[in-house]
Amino acid sequence: MDGVEQTNESWRILIVEDDERLAELTREYLESNGLQVSLETHGGSAVERIRNEQPDLVVLDLMLPGEDGLSICRRVRPFYSGPIIMLTARTDDLDQVLGLEMGADDYIGKPVKPRVLLARIRAMLRRVTEAAQSGGEEVNGEEPVRLQFNDLVVDRSMREAWLSDESIDLTSAEFDLLWLLASNAGRVLSREEIFTALRGIEYDGQDRSIDVRVSRIRPKIGDDPIHPRRIKTVRSKGYLFVKEA
Repeated sequence: MDGVEQTNESWRILIVEDDERLAELTREYLESNGLQVSLETHGGSAVERIRNEQPDLVVLDLMLPGEDGLSICRRVRPFYSGPIIMLTARTDDLDQVLGLEMGADDYIGKPVKPRVLLARIRAMLRRVTEAAQSGGEEVNGEEPVRLQFNDLVVDRSMREAWLSDESIDLTSAEFDLLWLLASNAGRVLSREEIFTALRGIEYDGQDRSIDVRVSRIRPKIGDDPIHPRRIKTVRSKGYLFVKEA
């Protein structure tokens, strides 16, 4: 069994899953590894639960009674900035892409192995926690906590970005990707590098989540989706954040 991590003690997870037996087994496993877990079995109640409880992370099933996971994800994003991991029993890429476009941060195919889910949850929450902690520390010749490119500002300590002094609405995963690209401005990052840095697992060559997130970030930072000047696609190589767009 995995050892309990000290940093997990305050992490609160909400699982939205209508298979009560599966949800209960998952809760038992996650709680045995130091997480605080609550359950919701009906899609119609999930939005208010997320709004009121503001969990550190949501595990959200795609197919639910009352309201499906895509709709829930879209509706909670205006008031919930935490990570959302979507579960899908279907292997259709369209579901995965739609989930990311609605604001999900990650997705896992069902049936879910508890160890895999635990690893994804830990990796995602650890990134958020480390970013917040490093942002509050003094930086002496190390990576800066705030980057500015003309009218675009990206702040790692606050995990926020602004365009012409207007706050940009970014999910946790979108901010992580924007910061990674911006902090490597002028250098092409391959999909393999990006995937490993953000997900902590090896890129399988098929996952489209990075491309979907880039397409979502571009218009938010004032980039032209058709002819981007800020985040350029470098054919067969990856993505380049341009210093002076």
